[in-house]
Order: sequence, then C-alpha cells, then structure tokens
Amino acid sequence: MKLRILFVSAEVAPYAKTGGLADVAGSLPQALVKMGHDVKVVMPRYKAIHSEMKYITDFPVEMDNKRETCILREAVDSNVTTFFIDSYQYFDRLGLYCHFDDGDRFAFFCKAVLEMLPKINFKPDIIHCNDWHTGPICMMLREKYNLYPFYEGIKTIFTIHNLEYQGHFSRNILRLLDVPESVFVPEKVEFYGQFNYLKAGVVYADKINTVSVTYAEEIKTAEFGERLDGLMRERAADLSGIVNGISYEYWNPLTDKAIYKNYSEKSIKDKYINKYELQKELGLRKSDEMLISVVHRLTSQKGLELVLKSFDKIMAQGVQFVLLGEGDPYLENEFKRMMKQYPEQVAVRIEFSADLAQKIYASGDVFLMPSTFEPCGLGQMISLRYGTLPIVRATGGLAETVKDADEDQVNGTGFVFSEYSEKAFYSTLLRAINMYSNKIKWNKIVKNAIKEDFSWDISAQKYVTLYKEASKS
Repeated sequence: MKLRILFVSAEVAPYAKTGGLADVAGSLPQALVKMGHDVKVVMPRYKAIHSEMKYITDFPVEMDNKRETCILREAVDSNVTTFFIDSYQYFDRLGLYCHFDDGDRFAFFCKAVLEMLPKINFKPDIIHCNDWHTGPICMMLREKYNLYPFYEGIKTIFTIHNLEYQGHFSRNILRLLDVPESVFVPEKVEFYGQFNYLKAGVVYADKINTVSVTYAEEIKTAEFGERLDGLMRERAADLSGIVNGISYEYWNPLTDKAIYKNYSEKSIKDKYINKYELQKELGLRKSDEMLISVVHRLTSQKGLELVLKSFDKIMAQGVQFVLLGEGDPYLENEFKRMMKQYPEQVAVRIEFSADLAQKIYASGDVFLMPSTFEPCGLGQMISLRYGTLPIVRATGGLAETVKDADEDQVNGTGFVFSEYSEKAFYSTLLRAINMYSNKIKWNKIVKNAIKEDFSWDISAQKYVTLYKEASKS
C-alpha cells in the first residue's frame, strides 16, 4: 500500500539545522521514498537558507483579521520534494528560534501548511508533525479543517523529539489560529494559563510517538514528563517509541570525504591515522594515549557537569580530550579554562563545524554522552558507526543503542552506567581506560561498534506500520 505522507518540521537537513530534529527530517523522508511512498516535506524558508529553489505560488493566510502573504517555494533533493513556507514578515530574519514572536511565526507556519495542500493538489493520508512548532496542525485539522471535504480522512502523527521544549504562549494564539475559545481548557491546550503548542499535538494527534521506546515510558513519569506525564499516561494506548536512524550513506567512514583516512572494520589501523592527523590539526602532541571526544550542543542535558567535576582526575590518567560545540556560556568558559590548564592534552573548539565534527567522530577512541536524559540521541549512533566507543548513561535511546562491553563481552559496543553521579561516570570512564590498554580486546569492540546497524531501514518500516495504524483510527 503506497502512502501519501506530508512531513512537517521546523528544521530539515541540509537546509537548516540546530539539532537532531533536522537530521531526522532530512533522512527519514528519503528512506520512506526509497520504500515506494509518496512523501513531501515542508518547512519554513529562513533567511539563512540559500539553496536553489523555485517559486510555486503565493496565497493569503488570515492572521487575526489581517492577511499575510505566504510565498510557496520548492526544492528537490535526493528524490524528496521539500516545500518552503516563505514570509518576509515572519521568516526573513536571522536565527531559527528565540524571537519575541515565535508563537505568531509558527501559528502562521501551521496555518500555511494546511492552506497549502489544495493549492498543490496533494491530499496526504498522513500529516507527520514534529515537535512543538507543528502541534497546532493536529488541533486545527480536528477543530476546523476537517469540516471541509478536501481535508476529510487526513490523519496525524505527532513525534516528540524532546519533551522539554513545548512552546508556551499567551491565549491570544487562539485568535491567530482561528479556533474556538472552548479549546482553551486543561483537557485540551491550556497549560497553567498559557497555550501549549506541544500539548495541542499530543491531545489531538491520532497517534503519538517519541524517538525511543525507553523515552516513551520515561515521559509517563513525573521525573521525565515535564508536567505532562498525566496526559502521556492518559494517551498511553496511542503512544509508542521508535528509535531514530542515521544516514549510513552520509555517515560512512569508508567513503567520508571529510576525514583524513577512510577505513572500515577490516582496516582499524587506518582509524589511528585519523587520530594522529587530528592531534596535529588541533595542536595536541602525537600520542597513542586514549583520545576522549565530545561533539554536542553545550547544555546541562548532556551531563557535561559530570565531566567537569572529574576533569582533573581524568587528565591525571594520561589521556587527551577534544570538544566541539557551543551553547551555555558557563560550559563554554569552563572547557576553555581546562584547555588553558592542560594545553598539551586538551583541545576545545567553541563553534559548529560539520567537517571538524566528522573528523572527531573518526579520530576519537571514546565519545562521551553522560546525559541527564536523552530522548534518542544521534551522537552515540554516529560514534558507533565510526568505531569511537560511546560512554553513556542508561537513559532514553542511549539505553537501547549501546551494549556495555563488560556485561556483554561478545557483542559489547561501549560503556554504560545508570546512576547520574560523578562517581558512576568516572568509574565507567576508568573501565574504558583499562580496557583500552588491551588493544586486541579494544579493537574487537571497535569492530562490533562499526558493524552495528542503525540505518533507517528498520525504523522507517516501523513508521510505515504506525502510519497504517493511524489511518485505521
């Protein structure tokens, strides 16, 4: 059965990216197209997007009794058509988010997405909405648009990539979305006196999923539920988890043009050439000592305070440390301070560089991801693909994708701990350092890691199953 799917996301790689959502939105639709489904993607056209695209049409969007013009553009990449919602008023500015009128901006986006469909003569079986920016689509379809024949029978999937970000705005959003006041109640979209975009998606979607089975269970609890755990338990029958995949064509150490030397599980020695070249590029001494790597947004979620608390003890083990990322100014400054304190052992780059990230994935011995919570996590999958062994906390998708090398001595792929504490993290890192001294054993784990399969093949099929279940609901 060939499905027609509209995939809606605030960011899509390679056009605009701040995190893992863009990677998923860029690769899952491609996997679905390869399976024979008719998939269109839609996103805002931000000022920073300079990709070649063509004009399709323009149309008015009613915004509180004012008519704002939506210009619709189109680009085709890897057999996937991406539509761009363009508006000088809302998107012709720097940065994707954190503007004073984000509520208005994404209200316009959601309305424009639904208004676009008859204009391009595309009636999807499923609208796949992602994260808070798209939640109102599920609500408007139920409360308003399904009264029109064109929209009858369209079902919605709402994917929660990170429950922490919900989109809280004033009740004035009701006027912009042109929905009745009756939806502004705790049972629907009201949330402590505000309109909650993500809650709108969870309440109104036909099916809801998160990006790992473990996280789907975690968000039903007070600890991880971000004050929506009651709603998650209420909708438990329609809530599931599907672990993300990554593009095995893009993330491939055998063909990656960004790294110094290509390799596979059959040529592990070439991985160490990458290590030596990275040391040279970043000004570290050439050494066989363990290279610890971090490639993250610098936020408290990533558990980096555990790294900082034990940093002096880590350095005393005679290792090297490389970090690439930007974010929290406190974390940026602390890691820069560590680089000054240990100039021969530590290299810190406060920036985002795709090429340098790939070099670090290929060069590191271990990859740190001791997260406080992690809905899925892509970093550990990428590091596994490059044979850089993850050290992770057993939460969310990390618990599902990394096998502890001590617990599973045949199939182990990394190192896992459960308790969120400096002691648990440091003792796990020591296990890795001790294991690293046995190169025969270490290289076997590296081969296990590279041979793991977190491509989209399996996960995309699970999404198709979910789409079909939604179609029947």
